[in-house]
Amino acid sequence: MAFSPDSALQHLQRAHKQNRLAHAYLISGPVGSGKSMVAARFAAALNKTTPEEVLRGQALDIFITEPTSRSRRIVVEQVRNLEHSLQLRTSDNRIKIGIVRDADRMQSQAANAFLKTLEEPPQNSLLLLLTTLPEALPETIVSRCLTMTLEIPSEVERAVEEKELLRFLCAGTDEKRSGIETAYFVSQAIQRLLDSIRERIKAEHAEALRGEEVRYRNTTDGAWLAEREDYYKALSESVYRERRSRLIEMLFLWWADVLRAKVGTDDRHLIECEKATTKIAQGMTTAEVLKRIRRLEELRDHLNTTAQETLVLEVACLSVFR
Repeated sequence: MAFSPDSALQHLQRAHKQNRLAHAYLISGPVGSGKSMVAARFAAALNKTTPEEVLRGQALDIFITEPTSRSRRIVVEQVRNLEHSLQLRTSDNRIKIGIVRDADRMQSQAANAFLKTLEEPPQNSLLLLLTTLPEALPETIVSRCLTMTLEIPSEVERAVEEKELLRFLCAGTDEKRSGIETAYFVSQAIQRLLDSIRERIKAEHAEALRGEEVRYRNTTDGAWLAEREDYYKALSESVYRERRSRLIEMLFLWWADVLRAKVGTDDRHLIECEKATTKIAQGMTTAEVLKRIRRLEELRDHLNTTAQETLVLEVACLSVFR
């Protein structure tokens, strides 16, 4: 059963009210499903603070652990620091709450250390593990948590480019190409879609600026027009990055479904691609699938730097689709 963010929060609050709260919850769902906000809202309600303070790491007795190293992994020192924090005494009868973002990014040593915390949880504590890939977590950790899966918000409609990318990926599983050829074709397809996104945003904002020029031509000076041009330029870049992120997320959902097929999980993020992702899973090991997901995470990080977009995509596709 998949929960909406509101129903998940109500479920947790009801369990607390009835004194049936588990010591650890694994909250999973795709990017955009609201995992962090569910955890923040619940933790804030328990300890009488605000979700904003929780997310900023400023709430008393609420501790956030997330990947921070250059490798984007949660290391054993972070887990030990969290365990130490949960052992401390609290004031005002607050619950000690540990929120672990991207829990599937724990290194093996960190996972082993965290398992000990799950087996012997500190008194008056609560653990909330958040992940987009519960299948990547050790079964020993998953089995010691109550699992809650969040659904993809129904109001999120896939953009034309996102649908086109999925059609391309599905069709590609039926074509016979070498690994390098496949990587090249995927890279080129993504770049074409990104170019299309950028051009459409540019056209939309140019039209909006022309409308303002006509409307306010006789009431403002040239300085105002220059400011509006700068505004739309910045807005275009912001919107482009958001839509690019959504397009890359389709790749994550694709490979997450390949992993689910590999480990025998029936649920799929992309029902329309189930046949294609299952076919890919049959020709790979679980380790090979996880490796590709990690490369996608690196792609997402590199796209947020000043590195050249085309080069970053080409290198990533060689690792993911070859």
